[in-house]
Amino acid sequence: MKHARSLMTLTVVTFALTLSAEPRQQKSAPSVEYSSAMSSTSRNLSDVVRVGDLLYLSGKLGTDSSGKLVPGGIAAETRQTLENIRGMLEKNGSSLDQVVKCTVMLADIKEWAEMNSAYTTFFRKERLPARSAFGTSGLVLGARVEIECIATVK
Repeated sequence: MKHARSLMTLTVVTFALTLSAEPRQQKSAPSVEYSSAMSSTSRNLSDVVRVGDLLYLSGKLGTDSSGKLVPGGIAAETRQTLENIRGMLEKNGSSLDQVVKCTVMLADIKEWAEMNSAYTTFFRKERLPARSAFGTSGLVLGARVEIECIATVK
């Protein structure tokens, strides 16, 4: 009886070691696609990086088609920034409804409430993305706001 228990224990241990030694099927890494900046200026970044079904958008500013900041302050820049984000998302098979996370950088954190009033009009209340916001010591082109996003692909 004692030998039977020992034999049974040895069999279980051997079986467990055999299973752990078998090569495991590894998931293949998701594909990564980099979208170069489509601009006449030389920027060292990708506007969008797609990893599997996620899009990572670089920070966007409230610039018009000529690359100049729109006039009108933080609310106008926020609206233009989100229009620029909408266009980039749609160009890459997504939409504002698919945004899961935004990071908002403000030249002056005191303008958060005004930015937020414009920002929230672009998202349905039941689909507001997770968001972080912080003040900076300055943004490119003297912008008041810069927003980056992560979105799923439809």
